[in-house]
Formats: sequence, C-alpha cells, structure tokens
Amino acid sequence: MLPIYKRVLLKLSGEALMGKQTFGIDPEIVASISAEIKDVVERGVQLGIVVGGGNIFRGLGAEGRCIERTTADYMGMLATMINSLALQSALEKIGVSTRVQSAIEMKEVAEPFIQRRAIRHLEKGRVVIFACGTGSPYFTTDTAATLRAMEIKAEVIMKATKVDGVYDKDPVKFKDAQKFREINYTDILTRNLQIMDAAAISMCRDNGLKIIVFNLQERGNILKVICGEPIGTLVSD
Repeated sequence: MLPIYKRVLLKLSGEALMGKQTFGIDPEIVASISAEIKDVVERGVQLGIVVGGGNIFRGLGAEGRCIERTTADYMGMLATMINSLALQSALEKIGVSTRVQSAIEMKEVAEPFIQRRAIRHLEKGRVVIFACGTGSPYFTTDTAATLRAMEIKAEVIMKATKVDGVYDKDPVKFKDAQKFREINYTDILTRNLQIMDAAAISMCRDNGLKIIVFNLQERGNILKVICGEPIGTLVSD
C-alpha cells in the first residue's frame, strides 16, 4: 500500500491509551499503536501527533468540584505530557526517532514548541508529539490538534476514536444510528455531532483542512487511512 498523504496530524484521545483499564496507560496498547506508527513512518509519511489526557485527568470534568476551571485545564495539559512521554518512549524503543514539543516550557523533558523546528524534525523523518494542548486554558486538545496541523502544514487530521466514523446519533445507544461516509463541516456544527469541539471544526472549515474520523481499535487502520482506503468518515467541503 502506498500513502496518499505526505504529512499528517494524528489526534489520539487519552482514553485510547487505557485499553480495557478504567484509568491510566496500558503498555500493550501503547506498544500496539507505536508499531502501527512505525509502519507509517517507514513508508515516508511525516507524522505529527497530539494526545489527549482524559485517561489521567479531564479538566472540564473537574470544573465546579473544588478546582477552578483554569487550574483544572492546566492539570489536564500536564496529563497530556505524561501520555506524550509514554508514547515517545514506546516509539523510540522500537527504533522510531521521536521528539516531544510542549506548549508549556518543560525543558528537562521536552522541547518548547517552535514551528520551524517541528517542521524540520518532520522533514528528517522524526515523529513529533505535541504536548500540553495550546498552552492556554479553555481550549481542548482537538483545537490544539487543528492549530498544530495548520502550523506544520499537514494535509489532513486523522481523528482516532472508539467508533468507526461519524454517525447521526450515538451508535452505542441507538441501533438505528446511520453512519456518514462523507459529511461537511457545516453539517457537523448544525447537527451538533460533537466529533470535535466547535472551535476546532470551524478552524478546519475556514482553512480547508480535511478530517478523517476512524476506529483506532482495529489494527492497521492508521496505515489504511493514510493509504486512502475508504474507512471511517471524511469531513470536508
């Protein structure tokens, strides 16, 4: 299989790293995702990654429970750094050169985010993991993924989820849920489908950045999407 994309931003949820656990990081899942990423990189694809932190701490869920929203969001950013370092370690263990760049300065564990440096890493075949969201509260990691994708000039955002695409309603709760093979940004917003937050969808629409939503739990799907196989849902104009 030959890739149809040269530079991609992969968005992973923190929950994707949990496996069947209810909290934390499952080493087997991280190793499995890393092996798939290696397959992609070996085909010459330049890959940036944004990882959520919901498996460790979700800032929005803590609001109103004795933790102020801004503080809670910063705690969530720190959780994304934990996940980013775990993924970096797993990738480098199998020979994939990786850099973590942080929106919050943590010079002992990660580089600061610098757009030109990130692009240079990608051009040299390194995976770049973007940690700590945008570095500001009130923005989700979906928005961070969209922002970083535009900054590195990615051709597409690959949104890895637990379901195999975008549905008109929750397929877990409703057996008659209908899957979209393709859908445009405006329909996502007007139907309030919430595959990503509204700010992220609007940014993608305004800049013509495609999104592909697919199931991460099926082995090999990352490579299939990059090679253009019609799985998941394409969000575009």
